[in-house]
Amino acid sequence: MTTSTASAAATLLAREHADDLRRFFDALPDEDVTVVKEDVRDPAWAGTAAGDPGPASRWVVLSEQGVAGYAALLPGLGLSSHVGELRLVVARNARRQGLGRLLARTALRAALLAGLSKIVVEVPAEQEGTAEVFRRLGFEGEALLRDHMRDRDGRLRDLLVLAHFAEETSSALSGLGFDFPDAT
Repeated sequence: MTTSTASAAATLLAREHADDLRRFFDALPDEDVTVVKEDVRDPAWAGTAAGDPGPASRWVVLSEQGVAGYAALLPGLGLSSHVGELRLVVARNARRQGLGRLLARTALRAALLAGLSKIVVEVPAEQEGTAEVFRRLGFEGEALLRDHMRDRDGRLRDLLVLAHFAEETSSALSGLGFDFPDAT
C-alpha cells in the first residue's frame, strides 16, 4: 500500500466509501476485526455505517487501493455521556506509516471539540505495539480485563482498556499537534 502520512488525510465516512469499507473489513484477519465490536463482516453493515452512522463519528484513510484505515468515535449515553469510545483498525500492509496515529488524533480532536472529557480504547493485551501508539497520544492504562473477549476461534483473551483524560492531559495536546486552551 502506498499511502504515506505526508499525503494521508482522515476523511469523514460517506456513502461513497461503503463498498471500499466492506472490502477493507473483508480482507482483514479475524483478530483485527474482533475489537471493532460491530459485525463489520455483515454485508449490510458498511452501507448502514456510511449512510447513517447514528451518534458515532467515523473516518477512513483512503489509498489507491481503497480504505487503508478506519476509526469510529462512539459517545457514551446517560451517566457516561462525558465518555467516548474509540475504535480503530489499520490494514496490516499500511501499518507503521502513521495512519493509526493520524486516525487517533482526528478522533481525539473531535472528541475534545464535542466536549468529551474521557476517551477510552480497548486493545487486546498482546498487542503491545498498538497500546504504545495510544500511550504516546496521552492514553493511560486503566484496566486489564482477564479473559474478557473471545476471538472468532473461541479462545479467551485479555483486554487492555486505555483512557485519555482531557482535563489531566491538556499539556499533551500541544504534542498532538493542536492547542485547546479551553479543552479542560
